[in-house]
Amino acid sequence: MGLGSDIIVRRGDAFPADAPKGPIYVCTRNDALKDIIASVPEDRHEDLIFVQNGALLPFLDQNLKPGLPITILLVYFAVAKKGEPPLDGKTDTDPEGLTAVNSGKWAKEVRWRLTTSDLACRILRDPEFMQAYWEKNLWIAAYMLIGALHEGCTVGDVEGKHRKEVDELIAQLATGVAATNPEVRWDKLLLCDRLAAYARSVAHFPTAVKEFEWRNGPFYDISLQAKAAGRPDPCPQHTAGLEKLGVVGKDA
Repeated sequence: MGLGSDIIVRRGDAFPADAPKGPIYVCTRNDALKDIIASVPEDRHEDLIFVQNGALLPFLDQNLKPGLPITILLVYFAVAKKGEPPLDGKTDTDPEGLTAVNSGKWAKEVRWRLTTSDLACRILRDPEFMQAYWEKNLWIAAYMLIGALHEGCTVGDVEGKHRKEVDELIAQLATGVAATNPEVRWDKLLLCDRLAAYARSVAHFPTAVKEFEWRNGPFYDISLQAKAAGRPDPCPQHTAGLEKLGVVGKDA
C-alpha cells in the first residue's frame, strides 16, 4: 500500500536516525508495544499509528504524554497469509465497511492509504470512535470466549450454532461498558446483529482466548470493580466462562 517509499523497521532494529517526517505505522503484537514506543524518539510519538486489536487506550495513557494526537486504527480486514490481498470486513449490515480510525494526526493519511487499496475506512470523532472502539473489543472478547468454550470452534460456528449464547454475552459486556463509560450507549439488538454479520464475513477464523490483558481482561476488570464496590457482577457469563477455562481463578 502507499507509494512504495515506506521504510520498514523490524522489531529489534534501531529507529533510523535519518527517518523522514511522516506517519509511523506500528504493526507489531501488543506485547512489543512498550519497547517500540521506547525506541521511537519522543518528539515523534505524535506520529505513531497503532494497528493492534484490544483495549489499547489505558496502556497508551500510561506510556505516552497526555494530549498527543496519536492515531488508532480499528481494523476490520484480514490477510490470510503473507502476499495475499486483504479481505475487507464489509458485511450485510454495514456494506460500506467497518474499519475506522480516530481523528488523530494521521487519520487522513490512514484513510487514503486504505481506500486507495480498495479497503473501506471511516474517520470517527468521539464519542463515535469510543463506541466503535468498544464494539470491536466486544466482538473479540465475546466470540473468542464462546468459541473456546465449544472446543475452539470457528467464528462461523459460534455465529451459526451458538448465536443465543454469544448474544447474551455481548449484552452483558455492553452493559458493563456502558456502566463505566457514560458516553457509550447501545442498541443491543442492532449491536448483536452487526457483530454477527462481521462474524459471518470471517467465518473461517479460529477461536481462542489469548492476549488476556488486552482483550478479555478489560471486561473482567469491570467485573472486579463492581465486586470491590459491593455491586453485582454486570458480566457473570463472561466471568464464569473465564473461570471454566482456567483463565482466572474463582477466588480472584
